[in-house]
Amino acid sequence: MFVRLQSTNEKKEVEKTEKKLNDLDKNVASAAKNKDLVKADKKASLWDKIKHEAQHYWDGTKLLGFEMKVSTKLLFKLVSGYGLSRRESNQLQRTIVDVIRLVPFSMFVLIPFAELLLPIALKLFPNLLPSTYESKQDRVKKRAKLSKTRVSASEYIKKTMEESGLKLSKKITEAEKEAFVSFFHTISMGKNPTREHLIQVARMFKNDQVLDNLSRPQLVAMTKYMSLRPFGTDSILRYQIRHRLLNIIKDDKAIDYEGVDSLSVPELHIACSQRGIKTTDVSPGRLREDLSTWLDLRLRQKIPSTLLILSSTYTYGDNSHSIETYYDALLAVLSSIPDEVYNVAKLELSDDSKLKLNMLKEQDEMINEENLREKDTVNQVKDNINLDEYEDAAGEGMKVEHEDAHAEEKSTKKHQDAKEESKA
Repeated sequence: MFVRLQSTNEKKEVEKTEKKLNDLDKNVASAAKNKDLVKADKKASLWDKIKHEAQHYWDGTKLLGFEMKVSTKLLFKLVSGYGLSRRESNQLQRTIVDVIRLVPFSMFVLIPFAELLLPIALKLFPNLLPSTYESKQDRVKKRAKLSKTRVSASEYIKKTMEESGLKLSKKITEAEKEAFVSFFHTISMGKNPTREHLIQVARMFKNDQVLDNLSRPQLVAMTKYMSLRPFGTDSILRYQIRHRLLNIIKDDKAIDYEGVDSLSVPELHIACSQRGIKTTDVSPGRLREDLSTWLDLRLRQKIPSTLLILSSTYTYGDNSHSIETYYDALLAVLSSIPDEVYNVAKLELSDDSKLKLNMLKEQDEMINEENLREKDTVNQVKDNINLDEYEDAAGEGMKVEHEDAHAEEKSTKKHQDAKEESKA
């Protein structure tokens, strides 16, 4: 009896073991099947990525071809003596830049196995590819990077402006000095000056004078803020900033002539971004308002472009919520002028010769420091751009252009009337 029970128990244990082994086999088979499915999914997703990238570059090539076709017509139009609108001019410039970028990019296609180095080259030189190959994700990354750079650069500029501030032009009149002292006294009393008083004081600062008095760290921060390369001597940095501001001055005239409302939303974003105006989390209506204020201050109120760029830095950072308009930003820049500049302006009213001597010594020290920094460096550019002269000429040129356009329209109409009379 005992032997029979023992054999029955052994039989049950064997059955249990077999069942466990069968379950284990099933689990192993299921795991292997899942692994195969994962591998298949990975292969499928990799293939999808390859197809997506190939399609993206093919679409970019077609778009570049179409842009070249459109720009060829624009080039013939320009050569024929016709003027181009702002949009047409930007399209032609963008295509020319894309064609130039196509030359180094074609090397990766022509040289065998060079395409393997393309990801590394794009990492080192993000602007290597033509703009038609830029994906939406790349554009978002660029905007985020630019916004982050501008926040850090604006914080540094604001901090250093409070320490060094701006310096007044030596060519201001006695009345302007009195207005400046009165303006600073109003701010020190905790009151807000009127817009007329604000504009009057802002006009006292000149583009070239503001740039020439910026220290190297401030110049580096400003070039970063304006999406320029912060490399080279102080002269090269100033040249880059002046050249960019010169292009912005020309563009201001074109936008003002055609109207802010003529810009599409993407064009509006680009125009505001070039001027340092905050574009993230801002509605198109607010952007149009900010751009209109910029044009009014720059073209009609004659506020220097350099001062407006510095004002743009106050729209970024922790205290940006208190800046509602460009007038508030401009007031923030002028409010950061240190007491030393105020005291200089105040004492200049009394024609203090000793103070003037100290100022000359200070300027001489700054010149010597700059010469020491650039002693062993060969200047690669000749910085002879005078922004103030160009801005004055641009303001007068606007009137002349409008008069010329009106005269041309009149002569064309006269010519057509004469033709009709001769036919009759």
